[in-house]
Amino acid sequence: MALLRLLSIFALLISVLHSLPWSIDISESQGPGTILQPFSFNCSSYMPTLELLSVRPPTSFFNNPSLHRHDKGIYLGKVTLSSSARLDALAVNRYELQLQYKCGNFVLAGPLFVHVQRDPGRIRCAGPFASPAGEFVYVPETVTPGALLYALLLPGLGVQRAQMNITSAQDPPFFPGPFSIDDQGFLRAPSQGLKGQAPKTFQLQILVSLGKGQSCKGMLTVKVLPAPSSQVSFPQKAQSITISEDLVPGSKVIQVEARGFNLCYEIFSPRPSPFYSIGQADGVVRTTVPLDLARAQGAGVTKLQVRAFEKLRPWVSAEFDLTVNVRAVNQWPPRCHPALLVTQIPETVPVGTVLNTLTCVDPDSTSAPLSYQLQFHNPPDSASLRLRDRVLEVNTTLDCDTPGACFQHAASILVFDNGQPQMTTEVLVLVMVTPVNEFSPACVPRTFRVREDAGPHTLLGSIVGTDMDYPPNSLEYYISGAPPTFAVDRLSGELHLLGPLDYEQQRLYRITILLIDHSQDWDLNLRRSGSCTITIEVEDVNDHAPECEPPFQELTIYTPLGRSMEVTKVSCWIPQEPQRSALSYSIVGGNSQSRFRLQGSVLMHNDTALGPPWPEQPCTYELLIHVADVGPSIPHLSTTATIIVHLVPWRASTVATSTHRSTVSSTMTPLIVTDVEAFWKPEPWFVVVLTATGAVFLLVLGWLLSRILRGFAQSLQAPNKPARALLLNSIQGNAGSIERLKEAPRKEMSQHHFDGRAHDV
Repeated sequence: MALLRLLSIFALLISVLHSLPWSIDISESQGPGTILQPFSFNCSSYMPTLELLSVRPPTSFFNNPSLHRHDKGIYLGKVTLSSSARLDALAVNRYELQLQYKCGNFVLAGPLFVHVQRDPGRIRCAGPFASPAGEFVYVPETVTPGALLYALLLPGLGVQRAQMNITSAQDPPFFPGPFSIDDQGFLRAPSQGLKGQAPKTFQLQILVSLGKGQSCKGMLTVKVLPAPSSQVSFPQKAQSITISEDLVPGSKVIQVEARGFNLCYEIFSPRPSPFYSIGQADGVVRTTVPLDLARAQGAGVTKLQVRAFEKLRPWVSAEFDLTVNVRAVNQWPPRCHPALLVTQIPETVPVGTVLNTLTCVDPDSTSAPLSYQLQFHNPPDSASLRLRDRVLEVNTTLDCDTPGACFQHAASILVFDNGQPQMTTEVLVLVMVTPVNEFSPACVPRTFRVREDAGPHTLLGSIVGTDMDYPPNSLEYYISGAPPTFAVDRLSGELHLLGPLDYEQQRLYRITILLIDHSQDWDLNLRRSGSCTITIEVEDVNDHAPECEPPFQELTIYTPLGRSMEVTKVSCWIPQEPQRSALSYSIVGGNSQSRFRLQGSVLMHNDTALGPPWPEQPCTYELLIHVADVGPSIPHLSTTATIIVHLVPWRASTVATSTHRSTVSSTMTPLIVTDVEAFWKPEPWFVVVLTATGAVFLLVLGWLLSRILRGFAQSLQAPNKPARALLLNSIQGNAGSIERLKEAPRKEMSQHHFDGRAHDV
């Protein structure tokens, strides 16, 4: 399908190329509405368009092309002449029309050249004759009757004869008689002449006709001038003038004027005149050659005889004597070497250094003295240079470290001669002052403070470097041997934090900032450096919470009823900040019935707060101790320690026996058992060995226990039943105490325990 589409587009292109007449010929006699040439296009799938994009040379002679459907898929295009079309092959004989044809996405643009052909049989009235005002003819009233006044020439007429008639009225008494014009276009005066008709004006409408209905019209206006005076005269007979020798050829010397009508002027002595000429119509005397007195011999004084005469009657004339004196002038300005002074010096050049010595001479007089003057252009009021006679020297220190102070000094040395007029030569001076890197950069030591919790890329401050060289900000900043915690921007000098800070590990940093200048010397490799020390103080931030050891405790205590006692001491501190020892403790959870309180870090059991009756059964409390740091540092951080307390009520009782009575003191110190579990992760091989060993050990231990229990059971058969029960309770109580030391937190105490009462066996 793509190939078929490509072939169709190619066929369309070929048909369009064959249908477009890229060059046509048309006669200049064609008028509005003329069809240049029709051409067809093949476009079957779209609605084509044909546009006139431009015309060169620009004109409105052509209409926009029309495009009509002629047959199925065939469209006929036409380009016609507009209503304003006036083709003239002598004026424009070729037009270029830029056409654009579109058929869907296919666009074809190209030029159509229209060649305008001459029409041999066409007559045109052109020039002032065909203008609305017509052409003016001036004749004196003394013109001979029937004399030739004007010849009408029409372009394109050639050798053809045209019939010419005066169509306007020439009735007397305004007209002395009719003017006549023949087929050759010769206009002649009336046979009665024009004597006494001055200063009348006669307008003549002339019709030019050629066969085949071709014609054109025009107007001639004949103005009759008064008869000239019979006497030609000058206001004065002679005149002497002085001119300078520097006049170029063609310069006006003087204009002579004589009285008379239709006069002409000529120089009749000397003839020919070697230095001067005179305008035949205007009487202006001009130079013809350079009047160089040193080269032109005899140019100092020239006597000219000028004659004025009537053009139609040359014998009517008058003469005038003109003496021209040439004054010597100072023609050549001084010539200097060098004509342009360009030099380059460093800004550290000492005062008085000679830059150049000027050599000048006057071509008009080599021995004439010359004057010199130094004039500054940029800067206008500079005093950096001075001129001593012909020697140009450095006058002041050329400091380039101030903006706009130097770099380029433009001046002129004016050289004057003593001639008249005074001539001047200007020698341009351009002194380029190159910078020198004279000073090392420096910066002021500063101290920045930053919080230890500041994040990466935090801006600590800016290092402001100074350099007395120009430009002042051409500095680069580096950190010399600093830890990777800090970084400085190479161009701006901004100091940034890159890594974390810890007040407890390091409170003070001292870094060395290295400053290197650049672009401050003509030699870009010449650079200077400086340094300063920046101190960074880390501000302490409370960023470590207290830690308790252990964070979890499980305690079993035996408390006497109705008394308070110390349970444990909460051991907490801040390892990273040992100096911060002030902590606050508070119970935030698990203290039901307010049976516990804190005295500082000591946990107290407060049994007196309940009052009788006291609980008789063991109970468990899971206390949450909130530990927070105190002091001016913010924020205040805290942690929570968990303490599980198993309370076993302890009562005083008396034990009676058959032989004696014993009393348990109520002041017995309670037993506090702390179970701390340690986590140990052995090696895999050790676990295997330990398992095997333990299995063997348990078999042996089981065998031994079975032997012991059988012997013990036999010995218990002799005592009576109360004694057996007491013994069993005692054993179970001891076993329960051991189990409670091994049980997980939050379990209740065993129901079998030693209650402190003695039983008689």
